[in-house]
Amino acid sequence: MSELIRPSTILPALRTPITIKTSDGLDLIGEVASPEGEISSSLLMLHPNPSGGGMMDSHIYKKAANRLPAMAGIQIIRFNTRGTSSEAGKSEGEFDQGKSEKLDVLAAINYCFDQLKVKDLYLIGWSFGTELALQYGRDTRLKQLILLSPPMLSTTDEDLKFWAKDGRPITALIPEYDDYLKPEQAKIRFSNLPNLKQINIDGAKHLWVGEPMVYLVLSEIVKIIAPSRLPLPTEI
Repeated sequence: MSELIRPSTILPALRTPITIKTSDGLDLIGEVASPEGEISSSLLMLHPNPSGGGMMDSHIYKKAANRLPAMAGIQIIRFNTRGTSSEAGKSEGEFDQGKSEKLDVLAAINYCFDQLKVKDLYLIGWSFGTELALQYGRDTRLKQLILLSPPMLSTTDEDLKFWAKDGRPITALIPEYDDYLKPEQAKIRFSNLPNLKQINIDGAKHLWVGEPMVYLVLSEIVKIIAPSRLPLPTEI
């Protein structure tokens, strides 16, 4: 007998703790959740601001790791940036307002290619994580960027010029009631970025609270990475 997928649902996957070493000598803790079968693609996740409670287990990311390997064949790679804690432990170092975190992002991307031997790697950022993605996720091996609730507080016009010239696809999910960047503001901010697709989500807030919002966000991710796996199931 089938049952509804709930916030606590954990579907089968191969879950492995990882340690990522940065170029300045720090150990960052993380986890890889891989499908038991074929990997359709891999997704590296940059979490929200740790000073506000953000971490690798922030709920959208945790639920992606719990569901998407089984539902869509997507390998989910999560880690805590420097000084950030989660149930898996605390990464070494101290939070640096997004500056030294550049080394964390670069180390994580290299880990994906050098250690995990990923083939197709996508990069997703949520809130603070979108700033890290736009500023430091420039590695030419990355397929696309996905932005959830970008606040655009530290990302500069020069950063956006890089992406406009680069031309790789970027998808930004903008909540109607976001605390930082609402749809009309985002339209202006991204007006010179023709390769960015802005998706405005009615009724959504910055933290994407509630199972309907989780389902929507995960569906948009899968639409980009593994569209043949849609629609995502709501029961198991």
